[in-house]
Order: sequence, then C-alpha cells, then structure tokens
Amino acid sequence: MAQVLGIVDIVWKGVNIPVEKGAKVKLGGLKNNPVIYGRRVDRAQEFVASEISATTALRRDQRYSDLFTVEEGELQVHCDTGQTFVFSDAFMTDPPELTGGEGGKAELKWQAGEYQEILG
Repeated sequence: MAQVLGIVDIVWKGVNIPVEKGAKVKLGGLKNNPVIYGRRVDRAQEFVASEISATTALRRDQRYSDLFTVEEGELQVHCDTGQTFVFSDAFMTDPPELTGGEGGKAELKWQAGEYQEILG
C-alpha cells in the first residue's frame, strides 16, 4: 500500500500554525489560455498565483494578530507524504472571520507567486 496525503502542516513566518483537516493548496505557475482564430486554436500563457487556505482556531491568551498580518513573508506547507512547498513571497488576503461555538475557527487564506518544492 502506498501512503497518500493526509496531514498538512503550515509554518507562517517561522511559526507553526496547527490546522484542521481539509487544508487546500492550489499551486500557481504558468497556465495556457486558448486563443481562437476562426477554426484554429492557439495558446497564450499567463501566470496564475498560488492559493493556500487552512482553518485554525483562536485559542485563549492568543492575539488575533498572531493569526493575521498584512505583511509578506515565507509560508511553508509540509505534507506528511514528504513534499514541502516553500513560498517566499506569500501574503494573507482576507482577514479571517472567527466562528463562535465551534472552537473559534478561523479560515486563513494566502496567495503567493512561484514556489520551491522540496522532497524529503
């Protein structure tokens, strides 16, 4: 049996953020867009941003500013299957909403440019 992705760990600006099951990573890079001329289709490339989202919780004695910052920084996404994706220019997009009654859940969202993949 082969192992498949199960656990994702997030490290934002050197701080490990525990996240709930269901974190999402959409790796950015070059994409092909169709360009149509009559009955012919060519392609034009475009760069798309990486998108990362994960849910954590606001804990007692933790500041909201520990979860959300407007500055850029390094984001690392560690997969239990051995891959690590490092985004050197990541930034958070939306301030997280806090959900009461469910452990103070907060969805964190980042976007970033190119990434480095490390397999270890």
